[in-house]
Amino acid sequence: MEEIKIRNRSEIPTEDKWATEDLYPSDEAWEQELASLEADQALLAGYAGHLGDSAEKLCGYLSNLERVNGKILLLGNYCMRKHDEDTRVAKYQGMAGKFMGIMVAMEAATSFETPEVMAISDEKLEAFYAECPELENYRRYLTDMRRRKEHTLSAAEERLLAAAGEMAQSPDNIYGMFADADLTFEDAVDAQGNARPLTQGTFIEYESGSDRVLRKSAYENLYKSFNTFKNTAAGLLNAQNKQLKFFAEARNYDSAFEAALDANNVPTSVYLNLLEAVHQNLDKMHRYVRLRKKLLGVDELHFYDIYAPLLADADQKIPYEEAKKTVYEALAPLGEDYRKILQEGFDNRWIDVYQNEGKRSGAYSSGTRVHPYVLLNYSGTLDSQFTLAHEMGHALHSYLSSKNQRPIDEDYVIFVAEVASTCNEALLMEYLLSKTTDKQERIYLINHFLEQFKGTLYRQAMFAEFELNIGRMVQEGKSLTADVLCAEYRRLNEMYFGPDMVMDDQIAVEWARIPHFYFNYYVFQYATGYSAAIALSRRILSEGESAVKDYLGFLSGGCSKSPIDLLKGAGVDMTSPEPVNQALKLFDELLDEMEALTAE
Repeated sequence: MEEIKIRNRSEIPTEDKWATEDLYPSDEAWEQELASLEADQALLAGYAGHLGDSAEKLCGYLSNLERVNGKILLLGNYCMRKHDEDTRVAKYQGMAGKFMGIMVAMEAATSFETPEVMAISDEKLEAFYAECPELENYRRYLTDMRRRKEHTLSAAEERLLAAAGEMAQSPDNIYGMFADADLTFEDAVDAQGNARPLTQGTFIEYESGSDRVLRKSAYENLYKSFNTFKNTAAGLLNAQNKQLKFFAEARNYDSAFEAALDANNVPTSVYLNLLEAVHQNLDKMHRYVRLRKKLLGVDELHFYDIYAPLLADADQKIPYEEAKKTVYEALAPLGEDYRKILQEGFDNRWIDVYQNEGKRSGAYSSGTRVHPYVLLNYSGTLDSQFTLAHEMGHALHSYLSSKNQRPIDEDYVIFVAEVASTCNEALLMEYLLSKTTDKQERIYLINHFLEQFKGTLYRQAMFAEFELNIGRMVQEGKSLTADVLCAEYRRLNEMYFGPDMVMDDQIAVEWARIPHFYFNYYVFQYATGYSAAIALSRRILSEGESAVKDYLGFLSGGCSKSPIDLLKGAGVDMTSPEPVNQALKLFDELLDEMEALTAE
């Protein structure tokens, strides 16, 4: 394996770094803009007690709120993007902390909004719409707010909860510094006895490589560090769930689970239907594990084998420039207008491409009205190419929503956030499969498709079940100790992966390295989003222009409708388990083909 050198930020070429100067030309310009929020805060606070006075007052407040929130989005993006470039830099740690402190103060200053809007009668609000046509721009926003009337408190209580917001973010913030900046790992050792630098970024690459000695070494060394600090990690996750429970109960919800899904207007039945559908199809996952064990030719299949390539000669490096071209070609079914925006992102530094020392691990996309920002840690693997397609799906979803919706309606809710990204991945896979006639390459690609199902549907469903179960434990008054968390996580891995997978001791502590457990019932949406994306990609490929039109309408919808209705408009009903079952039917068919291709 080629030695991986992790460069300093200064060694990365400018063209491979995102253009934060498009947000603000300098840190000083950011500071000046941040200082202007003091006047904005005072302006908004001045509306307290007057939102129900007149249509003009209500509309004036919402117009200013929309403007200020646009400014906040740019300010937050700048300091967080700079922070994530190198999480060790104290200056940007401080800027991010300063920004979050001001945001908490802003939330407290505007905490009167919800109770005052709730106090306006339906009749009076309709009269306001008639008196002030401009107020119609905010009807969706007001209607969505008022549907949660029974969970809204008095102005004084809302102000108190808003003031506690910074404290409530502490578990997530501390975990991020712990996992990304402070935690270090012993070097891994490859089959030739060479030391390899181990980070959370290189761990993923090593686990996807063909060197089993290196995979095992990286696996054991990474989890050795997490196991050393498992009580710290458990304390943070316990604190996260305790604060979610507190805020949910303060707002008269039965649980944090109910509160989280209600915030996005998603029925809890969607979450529970997902888990039930996956449980009914666990036999397919077990079948895949057995096939992987057979094809790897190992006596025991360990978790450090689950990402290993089945064909060493197909495990090729993909240069970043080649990956961009392939993704561009693969997304041709979405039309030239879509690809024009994609190319704009490639050409104008929307993307921070490579890993550097201290850089945040993983990948993400963050939208702004300037343009989206995409963080990668591109390593040249097939998975890295799919990650590029995935994150640009997010980016174009944000771009199209911001271009077609008012600022107050542009930010699509989390439930639909993973649909565009995984639809891009599905289209990329279909493209790659259509271009190969080589049997071995087809096996490699089908396995990668199967891995997407395993990682995005089954594994994320397992994460969702873990999150649901530990939330229930906290709701019942139990404490999430390291032993409790490890036992539950091990139990779920046994259930999901089946009898052909060796339950290594290390897997029990994997929960400690999953940052999404701090995202508040987020992970289930990877699985539902993947199911919806499979359905959408199939429709786009089979129906063409009409399906693309519906899909682009969905991407341009922001939060202008409920997430369930937005997806229905694109042709997918997520209130039914059918999309999940259909996706897993495809998984079953791919297994059939894989078994046929690899039969002796």
